[in-house]
Amino acid sequence: MRASAPAQGQSAVSYTHPRPPFGEPVEVVEGLYWLRLPLPLRLDHVNAWLIREDDGFLAVDTGFDTPETRAIWERVLQRFPVRRVLATHHHPDHIGLAGWLCARTGAELWTSRMAWTTARMLALDTSEAFLDAHERHDRMAGLPEELVRARRAAGNLWRSRAGAPPGFHQRLREGELFRAGRFAFRVMLGEGHAPEMVTLWDAEAGILIAADQILPRISPVVGLPPSQPGSDPLADFLESIRRYLELPEEVLVLPSHGRPFLGLHARIRELTRHHDERLARALSACAEPRTAFEIMPRLFDFEIDRGQLGFALGETLAHLQHLHRRGEVARIAGEDGALRWVRRG
Repeated sequence: MRASAPAQGQSAVSYTHPRPPFGEPVEVVEGLYWLRLPLPLRLDHVNAWLIREDDGFLAVDTGFDTPETRAIWERVLQRFPVRRVLATHHHPDHIGLAGWLCARTGAELWTSRMAWTTARMLALDTSEAFLDAHERHDRMAGLPEELVRARRAAGNLWRSRAGAPPGFHQRLREGELFRAGRFAFRVMLGEGHAPEMVTLWDAEAGILIAADQILPRISPVVGLPPSQPGSDPLADFLESIRRYLELPEEVLVLPSHGRPFLGLHARIRELTRHHDERLARALSACAEPRTAFEIMPRLFDFEIDRGQLGFALGETLAHLQHLHRRGEVARIAGEDGALRWVRRG
């Protein structure tokens, strides 16, 4: 799970539907239903979508694997028999119950290759190498020793929130046509927040199922993963969201968190400005050599608690890495194993 960071400023989007109660599907457009599922987090919900097909329904995303979410699905299945499951990406609030729901209904899982591969890896990885990579990540970021030990002891948090996805999947590829009921979706794979995140665009219906790629009030976390310390996820994200400017401004956006909204282009510009502002803060914080842990509080306007530490640290590192790739900051390796970031020139 990657909980989302607060947005900056007042959003220019406009909302189209009131929030339904948890666990009660409501029709948003003909043949497509909005199902809000609870999350035991600061971000307290995730949206799933149910699309009517000839022999039942396609479920887009599933929620966490918790007794509460399973109970909701048991009630929903009485009225909405699921025949296919689509997971937009590998985070537990999206694919967490896919294995259970597919086994419960006989449905097949549809998703991108990277989403399935990443989820299977995280579900099955109990190795010391997994923990070693995360500990190395934390030490290089300059976390205090007690936090390094506590985060290692917590282990693989993905496995505490999600079950293993099915052992096979139907792959969704960039640009292909995916038919679901009366909808003919074009697959667009987003990047930056999660690898090969599936989003679905129907030009005739004017609908974009946007997953976590474009959210109305919060910015999806773009974090540097411990498994890819040399990557630049912020560059991937900014490049990816620019592609959605090719869609009409009046498209109805169905996000994974928050309410359906209008104002796609305005929201993309807001997200770009948000990251420009955060990059400026990060660069200012590098006036003298500092670790990512020391820089992190300067990037956020709220107190970072233990539950938000991983997300905030990942975002801080992603912005510092992007500045480093642009040649604006240097990295200095310390004897304590931590990297310190300093502005060039």
